[in-house]
Amino acid sequence: MPHYRYQGRTKTGIKKEGTINGKSRKHAIEKLRGQGVALASITEVQPSFFQKELTIGNPVKLQDFVLFLRQFATLLQSGVSIVNATSILARQTSSKPLMRALESIEEELVTGKPLSEAAAKQKKIFPPIFINMVQAGEASGTLDESLDQLASQFEKQHETKQKVKAAMAYPVIVGIVAIAVVIFLLTSVVPTFASMLTDLGGELPAITVFVLGASEVVATLWWLLLLLGLLAAFGIWALRQTPETKYHLDYFLLKMPVFGPLLQKAALARMTRTLSSLFTSSVPILQSVQITERVVGNEVISRTLKESRDALEKGERLTAPMEKHWVFPPLVVQMISIGEETGSLDQMLSKVANFYEKEVEYATDRLKALIEPLMIILLAGVVGVIVISIIVPMFQIYSEI
Repeated sequence: MPHYRYQGRTKTGIKKEGTINGKSRKHAIEKLRGQGVALASITEVQPSFFQKELTIGNPVKLQDFVLFLRQFATLLQSGVSIVNATSILARQTSSKPLMRALESIEEELVTGKPLSEAAAKQKKIFPPIFINMVQAGEASGTLDESLDQLASQFEKQHETKQKVKAAMAYPVIVGIVAIAVVIFLLTSVVPTFASMLTDLGGELPAITVFVLGASEVVATLWWLLLLLGLLAAFGIWALRQTPETKYHLDYFLLKMPVFGPLLQKAALARMTRTLSSLFTSSVPILQSVQITERVVGNEVISRTLKESRDALEKGERLTAPMEKHWVFPPLVVQMISIGEETGSLDQMLSKVANFYEKEVEYATDRLKALIEPLMIILLAGVVGVIVISIIVPMFQIYSEI
């Protein structure tokens, strides 16, 4: 939507200037007049290439989205109309992408379109689960409850994701520090002692020869090592762009020792929490499973859910494909089966989600407690080898003097 820079005065004579969105120059002028601004000038602002890319590449932060959902639900519960609530939130939010999306939605709502239809046009901002739960809330007259439930869903999803990130980030950070220390020692400290040892003469032990060789490689080919690291990161990103390669990568991650079970529990927590929220909002089961396939974030689980959806269409049980796949523990299969038989699938899925969210919390605490001493030992070992490679030949030389 075009942006316009304007200058004018309010009804009380206060000078006002800024930018505003509008479908056209006329539309922007009408919006400003509605706000009580008498225009002196208005010109269209052409966004630069970098600004366009920034807007595309920066979706709404999860915490901003959760805050929007909570505020939206509160406004509706207080009797504020959907149009006015959207207008209020568009002015209050600190997220520019969300603000622009809400302004566009407000314009659609004024023409009589429902919120779900207007939000469906902003796919980069509003995920499928939002659109479908809003649609279900509109049909049942419980839109405020659907929005409140969505906020809880995204909050728990955010908490689980942050715990997994924290567990994964610790070894990465320590590893980067270790690499930086080793590179510093190999490029700055070791060469100084190497020239001194060479001047003194004598045969160098094997450990010193190895460290000096590593120092020379790092000093001359550091750019190649950096390039290999960037290529590895790009390769992982490229693998996740196609379903087939993403499936194999996710399969490998789930099978990893230590980290694999943690990622599995986090994915199962997200899957069951999403399904529970959709079922509670009366979204049809086939549609709920299809939405969860797209948002679960793991291709292995996503494909099994697709098989479950196919089984439902054939009149079979939802759990039939899950029973045959190792990624679904017996607890998940049994709880879903009980939910199917008793008609309380949403409650059973919520209990499973609570269980695995707690499991993720316990697993991350245990993982951090395990990794911390291991990383310290590893770092101490690498630095110790470098130090020993310098000290041993010095002792040998001094003993011969």
